[in-house]
Amino acid sequence: MLDIPDTVYNTVYNWLVDFLSGHSHSTSYGGATSTIKFVSASIIQGSAICPISYVVNAGDLATVTPGNLLCKYADDTYVIVPAANIQTRTAEIASI
Repeated sequence: MLDIPDTVYNTVYNWLVDFLSGHSHSTSYGGATSTIKFVSASIIQGSAICPISYVVNAGDLATVTPGNLLCKYADDTYVIVPAANIQTRTAEIASI
């Protein structure tokens, strides 16, 4: 554990909250564009804090069902659910 004074910790925390707030996303595919949705939990891809944010946020993620896989690489996470466990896909997403 780092010995960080509360004032520094609170300043950094508030800066990160401010930096990560107010982001939105839409997707374009095949000439159609989805409506804009605000993102309340994510990592800003390409930002300077992206790698460490990903490590902090995804570091403790694990599958809830034996046989399912959770692959983490760079700033992406994939849940792999084999056909034999297809009924567990909702539980896996919910646990994330």
